[in-house]
Amino acid sequence: MAHLQDLPIADPAEQADPAFGAQRAAAIYDVGHSTIFASRSDPRFAYCTYAPPSTGLEKHPRQLVVVMHGTGRAFTEYRDAFAEFAKWNDCIVLCPLFPVGPQGDGNRDGFKQLREGNIRYDDILLDMVAEVGEKFGCDFSKFALFGYSGGGQFVQRFGLLHPERLWALSIGAPGSVTLLDVNQDWWVGVRNFEQKFGKPLNLDLLRQLPVHLIVGKADIETWEITHQEGGKFYMPGANDAGRTRPERLETLRQSFAANGVAATMDLVDNVPHNGLACCDKVQDFLAATLRIMRAGAAHMAR
Repeated sequence: MAHLQDLPIADPAEQADPAFGAQRAAAIYDVGHSTIFASRSDPRFAYCTYAPPSTGLEKHPRQLVVVMHGTGRAFTEYRDAFAEFAKWNDCIVLCPLFPVGPQGDGNRDGFKQLREGNIRYDDILLDMVAEVGEKFGCDFSKFALFGYSGGGQFVQRFGLLHPERLWALSIGAPGSVTLLDVNQDWWVGVRNFEQKFGKPLNLDLLRQLPVHLIVGKADIETWEITHQEGGKFYMPGANDAGRTRPERLETLRQSFAANGVAATMDLVDNVPHNGLACCDKVQDFLAATLRIMRAGAAHMAR
């Protein structure tokens, strides 16, 4: 976040101008590492951003990178981890906060399934994207999406539901995965996908989307990801994708490949369940995708 001491001191006449005050507040609270904002569509949910100060030397229209927290809700840490990437790649970072228990029941995990009661987390995220686009005067009709752990579950399922809204998808160490299996119901498979969400699964668009999978090689604890009969998300096949997160992500990669979705996968040496330790490789994937996308846009413009 910008600080008052970093800004030039204004004379009293300037300070009396309401427009000056609005500009000053935006410089302090919106640009750089932002404060935390309630979502306009549902104030139970919030977000923060990182927007590099405009220098007039930007080479490209700014793109949006959304980073989704996991069960620990470390959303500001992820924002800070992506700030330098945003600064040097003409991007803005949006990090939502979906707090524990918005329905008063202490549920930590509802957002991972996209729906929790009458809450549609995908719609809340899309409104946050629109809000941030309006704030910064940017076209964010498409954005990149990365999530880790519980956030990895959210972004994988968001990508299945809204591939038309993404220019890149990075899925990090999800504890559970939804396979492209038409013989299993949601959430294990996609047999009843259209019935569940009111729109069909668009495999053609998913095949065009750059997809990245990432997990630490040492991410092998199973206590949090093994579904027990009677558990809130248990259903037949809940544990069939594998025992550990690397096994489950590899099964997802194979399911994608069998359906024509060419996902790249990073297995990170000596990394247990630590999302921040995976951010560099996620940023490498996003930077490479941006270069290709922007080169294509420049070619089309010529």
